[in-house]
Amino acid sequence: MNNDNVSTRSSSPVLLWLVLVVSAAVNAAGPLVGLGLPVRTVAGAVAIGAIALLITHYVRRRRA
Repeated sequence: MNNDNVSTRSSSPVLLWLVLVVSAAVNAAGPLVGLGLPVRTVAGAVAIGAIALLITHYVRRRRA
């Protein structure tokens, strides 16, 4: 029995969620642990990038 209609789920959303959570945690906890502004800025930019990629992935899956 072969079911070719089942879509395979890629690991990219899981990795993007992980990147988002870690970068947001670094950005939020940065002032508490004394991280510099450049490190927090990069972490924030990575979080924004992960959000954009998650939205793009969601929209592409909805259209397919």
